[in-house]
Amino acid sequence: MLNFLEFLNKNLDELLSVNPKLIEFLDTNWFKYDKKSNLRLIDFLNGLGENFYLDNATTKEILSKSFYDFYVSIIKQENQNNLLDVKEITIKSWKNKSWIQENFSTLTIKRGEIISIVWPTWSWKSRLLADIEWMASEDTPTNRTILVNWTLPSKLLRYSSEYKLVAQLSQNMNFIMDLTVEDFLSLHAESRNILNIQKVVDEIIIEANKLSWESFDRKSHITSLSWWQSRALMISDVAILSKSPIVLIDEIENAWVDRKKALDLLIREDKIVLIATHDPILALSWDKRIVLKDWGINDIIKTTIEEKSLLVELEKLDKSMLFYREKLRKGESLL
Repeated sequence: MLNFLEFLNKNLDELLSVNPKLIEFLDTNWFKYDKKSNLRLIDFLNGLGENFYLDNATTKEILSKSFYDFYVSIIKQENQNNLLDVKEITIKSWKNKSWIQENFSTLTIKRGEIISIVWPTWSWKSRLLADIEWMASEDTPTNRTILVNWTLPSKLLRYSSEYKLVAQLSQNMNFIMDLTVEDFLSLHAESRNILNIQKVVDEIIIEANKLSWESFDRKSHITSLSWWQSRALMISDVAILSKSPIVLIDEIENAWVDRKKALDLLIREDKIVLIATHDPILALSWDKRIVLKDWGINDIIKTTIEEKSLLVELEKLDKSMLFYREKLRKGESLL
């Protein structure tokens, strides 16, 4: 990455050739630029003239610094994309609390795939989620190992707050900033160096309202959102805006959101999804489910054709329950 002085003295044609996204900055600031001018950036900025800076209420120093900051953000984004280029994760077997080897060798989960997790009480479900979130490398209480693209993740990926492999949607979500939905999402998008912020914010709100039983608008304050509205907003935000390729969801059935649409959205955005659930519909909707017992992975069950047939009947019952639940919520008679 170039330092500021190197950036200013770089040939602008070469800069744009190596970093095509810089053209977005020129277009956004209404620069008229001849791609064959063969100028250094500093010469190009000098050539804009005093009237240009007066008309745009800025200075050459401010504009050049903004251009450099945009360049740095592009490089960081590219580095992040490379670091977060996760095609699959692999869970290696270890031992349960009785020091008995877990009943599998390795489990590999690819992009665009959902795995459900089921468990009885005291099976240490939270420990498995934590191991995945922290990319365990035989340094957690379970001594479990999580591989990324069949290699141990670097310390940068494990400990950096900037490059997060995993986004976790827990059961408890509390907002502490009294912002509108629009301001909250815009702030997040800006931190991700998104240029077309309004378009992304609009998309997130639209998708969130598809998931929530009650709609909300961009001017709603996030602290006034209901539990299910908050979960719907964060699921949509994680799916569309978060760069984290892995998503962990804890008991989405308790969130009062359209769980099928929520998971379809995450799959559409090519995430690796692990969902801890007691909902038989969710547990049977995917090809595999992890069964926890005695603080370890007791089994990995492939969903059978017979279970898929049962799933069809369960979904019919579920739709019927949702229909009557919605009538009750609206104060309507069930007859």
